[in-house]
Amino acid sequence: MKVTALIPSAGIGKRIGTERPKQFLAINGLPILVYTLKVFDALPEIDEINLIVHKGEEGYCEKIIEGYKLKKVLKIVFGGKTRQESVYNGLKEVNDETGIVVIHDAVRPFVTPEIIRKSIKTARYSDGAVAAIPVRDTMKYAKDKGIIERTVSRSNLWLAQTPQTFRLDIIKEAYHRAFLDNFSATDDSSLVERIGYKVKVIEGSYSNIKITAPEDIILAQRMLDKVNPALVL
Repeated sequence: MKVTALIPSAGIGKRIGTERPKQFLAINGLPILVYTLKVFDALPEIDEINLIVHKGEEGYCEKIIEGYKLKKVLKIVFGGKTRQESVYNGLKEVNDETGIVVIHDAVRPFVTPEIIRKSIKTARYSDGAVAAIPVRDTMKYAKDKGIIERTVSRSNLWLAQTPQTFRLDIIKEAYHRAFLDNFSATDDSSLVERIGYKVKVIEGSYSNIKITAPEDIILAQRMLDKVNPALVL
């Protein structure tokens, strides 16, 4: 069963406060996007990568693909106004021979091959798999004026990450239904869950951070050699 990775990389990164989109910022001299793509490109379980980019960035991305010899990035797809629109665009370009789709944020460069493999294996025998980490902190629910109404049990709470992995027919159905219903969500699994499918959690990693703020760049620089030394060129 062919496996295609979708890498949404069309965000403009307003929160990070830089002129360049965050996925193109360098950590130890290498763009964040490259770290992410190299993990998937080297993984035998991945047959093909579709990179989803903002229109106008395709030339730079083509240079990255060629310069770093990323052999599995076979398609560059233009993104939309939101992440959801971008992934939907990417799904429309997935090869019909694909059975499993792995969706992973471009700005999570520290994902491990083990997490990706586990997500693929789980998705083959279920409705989908989401990498996530158990909530460590005490959870409070506050409503009006910041007054705490209750303390929420954290025993069954997970923080969703990517990869989020599904059979192609399921994730395409979920995105198409969301489009028809004008429904939006903050992750892929939410769209699958809303139409009745049962998605499984697999344990991710606290190191699988999403780079969204300036302090994340500093943290990533400190983590790089320790978390995934295979990525160091």
